Amino acid sequence: MKWLQIALVRLGLRRSGEDARKTVSFGDPAAARGGYFWSFVSVAAVFALWYVATALQWTTPIFLPPPSDVWEQFHATATEGFRGYTLAQHIGVSVYRLLVGFALGCLIGIPIGFSMGLSRVLRGFFDPIVEFMRPIPPLALIPLMIIWAGIDDKPKIILLFLAALWIMVLAARSGVQSIRLSKIHAAYTLGASRTQVLFRVILPNSLPEIFTGMRVAMGVCWGTLVAAELVAADVGIGFMIVVGGKFLETGLVLVGVIVIGVIGAAIDVGMRKLEARLVPWKGMG
Repeated sequence: MKWLQIALVRLGLRRSGEDARKTVSFGDPAAARGGYFWSFVSVAAVFALWYVATALQWTTPIFLPPPSDVWEQFHATATEGFRGYTLAQHIGVSVYRLLVGFALGCLIGIPIGFSMGLSRVLRGFFDPIVEFMRPIPPLALIPLMIIWAGIDDKPKIILLFLAALWIMVLAARSGVQSIRLSKIHAAYTLGASRTQVLFRVILPNSLPEIFTGMRVAMGVCWGTLVAAELVAADVGIGFMIVVGGKFLETGLVLVGVIVIGVIGAAIDVGMRKLEARLVPWKGMG
């Protein structure tokens, strides 16, 4: 029956032996872990409410179609396609744009953030640029992207890149500045060089902040995806949503919204798993 006890603990229906011995649970981060059963209950409740609302005709079909109609639209888009592309192709193009823009934001933003956290000169140089560009929403730059980069994938990727760039700059800078000075002193006392301090002290201790920034940046990029695919797009999840909205095809819009939500949640879960594996020392001081 040990497997059943482990399953109940993971679902959040039973406390583990270590948690059961604790006298204080409120304020303990470990007390909020797990709870997958209640996640299932939450999702099931949303779909149940959706089904009941449409079955009792609380909403008009245009405003909120029943789940069966959305499923039929999903199946038709997946098999027959939409505007010459299947659903998998729409998803693939959107994910490609997202990953390229996000990766470029990380590759450029993290070194800039590190330089700002380690050098007074570089912080003074980059700080006005970052603070000026950070409040500007990427959507405001759509006309410039069309003028400068044309109407292919470039303007969309640039918008996603800008959406991730400033977040990663601030996350990396915050990660460097959060390191305890005693760790730096200890490393130099043990004879470490600057390169060793950078890669063995500063970088590992900055990774928790960097991963948090990556998760936030990924969420912002997903939110910018629909707007990015407004720029003369003929394929992509955002394109599907925009066309569905123009022709009042609510089922198609909901298919796109659900796909974006599911993929975004899957990416976030994957990043959390990756963070737990690569940064097991997070929260240990």
